[in-house]
Amino acid sequence: MDKNFKVRVSVGVLMFAVALISLYTFNSIPFKIIFGLFSLVAALELLSFFERKFTIFNGFLSMIEIAFLILGVIFVAETDLEHFWYIIFGVPGYDIFAYLFGKMIGGRIFKKSRPFPRISKNKTWEGTILGLTMTIGMVAIYMATRGAFDTEWIYLLCGPLALVGDLYESFLKRKCDVKDSNEILIKNKFFEKLELVVGGSEGHGGFLDRIDSVAFTCSILLIISLIF
Repeated sequence: MDKNFKVRVSVGVLMFAVALISLYTFNSIPFKIIFGLFSLVAALELLSFFERKFTIFNGFLSMIEIAFLILGVIFVAETDLEHFWYIIFGVPGYDIFAYLFGKMIGGRIFKKSRPFPRISKNKTWEGTILGLTMTIGMVAIYMATRGAFDTEWIYLLCGPLALVGDLYESFLKRKCDVKDSNEILIKNKFFEKLELVVGGSEGHGGFLDRIDSVAFTCSILLIISLIF
């Protein structure tokens, strides 16, 4: 088991524990505050990309990503605990299962191909397909326990939206010649210590890499809910 994997698992478990405690105290207000602060630091990481490479197109893509962060905060502020469980099952759930299946059996079935070679070359067909399958299944089971298929069907999109959100950020980083979202901002001594909160000093991303999929998913769900 490599160090990167251990750090990702440890940070993931810690963040999940903090999220659960925050969600179940004071009507989820601590969680909403924490998510807002995470989004703020993520936006600062995103703006730091411009120090590496700035073009009008990159600036446009970054503004869209910041819009996702803002809409994500609005969604989290407005939603209740019962509905936010869909996000937990659908977004971190997809990320966890896709990563684990990719590590365990990635490349064994589809040996000579990758689903997104130009955007995220490390993603595998096995991890992507099984991650989506497990995620949609968990969301569907939770939805069945609530008897809410007719009114809450849009949450079945959480897994696919999490994938798209992750790919969007990966595409943006490639356009800006950035590997990890925090690799520029972390050079500042203050942010170097702050990034330890999400294990970002270990070379696998910072705050933006942690919440990009959540922000994108929440944004699209907010837009769909407003339309329908």
